[in-house]
Amino acid sequence: MNTMVSRLRRALPAALIAAAVVFPVSAAASPDVPAPKPVAFSARASPQDRYAANLGNIAEAARMAQAAGRTGRAAKLRALAAGSGGGRFLAFDGRGKGRAVEVLGDLENADRVTVLVPGSDTTMDTYQRFRAGAVALEQRLTAEHPNSAVVAWLGYDTPGTVSTTVLTTDRADGAASELARFLSEVETLTRPDTRLSLLCHSYGSVVCARTPTGPKVTDLVLYGSPGTGADSVAGLPTGARVWSGRGSRDWIGRVPHVRLGGIGFGTDPVDPAFGAAPFTAGNAGHSDYLKPGTTSLDSLARIVLGPTPAGGPTTALAGAPEASRA
Repeated sequence: MNTMVSRLRRALPAALIAAAVVFPVSAAASPDVPAPKPVAFSARASPQDRYAANLGNIAEAARMAQAAGRTGRAAKLRALAAGSGGGRFLAFDGRGKGRAVEVLGDLENADRVTVLVPGSDTTMDTYQRFRAGAVALEQRLTAEHPNSAVVAWLGYDTPGTVSTTVLTTDRADGAASELARFLSEVETLTRPDTRLSLLCHSYGSVVCARTPTGPKVTDLVLYGSPGTGADSVAGLPTGARVWSGRGSRDWIGRVPHVRLGGIGFGTDPVDPAFGAAPFTAGNAGHSDYLKPGTTSLDSLARIVLGPTPAGGPTTALAGAPEASRA
């Protein structure tokens, strides 16, 4: 026990220092940013109705932010509404740090739908970097399988990278309830034969690992994960196949995986003892997994697409060479 306490004491400062070096906190969201209340929808509201109403809400949030002198937030919101894909938002809340659930692709007709869950410091002020990964994944998927869609799910208040909140599962517990409700909603908006995949980055992997999933979720992928709070895959509330991967340049691999007194996340998901299926992440750094042209992006796409149309298995093989970059 004394050894574990000593390791934990070394690990926590190391995690915070590494985070401060790799992810300097910038464009921090202020809790007093003015915005209208989110639009409330009935259970029968179509995605198109939601898209239209939320675009109106985003425009009003941009106007209110501009009027309050929050020009940076206003500009980001205007860019959000004008983004590629026509601004398809199933949900939007511009208050405080902000929340958004954006669809890339044709959600109602896709037979492969991927939900991306982000990690710490993802807010309306940093949303574009999260969205860029969603766009890259959607483009990679549709190049091989046009009937694909990606959902960028910023449906919770992410913890700050340099904070005590990011060291516990407390924030993830509340987020998991929100994500479970959303997944149930997605099941009603998609085709009966649609396969759902959860791709969960960094602290988002803690959220996903605590989220009960329905039968439509076939794959749950943890990448750049600090751990889940569970000892093994058997402790996760899902029947999906669980995958894990980490790039060789991801700093989080150097943080000891311990858990004591509710602090830390325990077993490393890439440890064979955890029981997840491994996938190749190449030389990805912590923020690189969804960058175009990388082994990690290719591996994630293969997991999502699953069996090829000809019936052969699509696998993310260990030891695959890093894809060439443009």
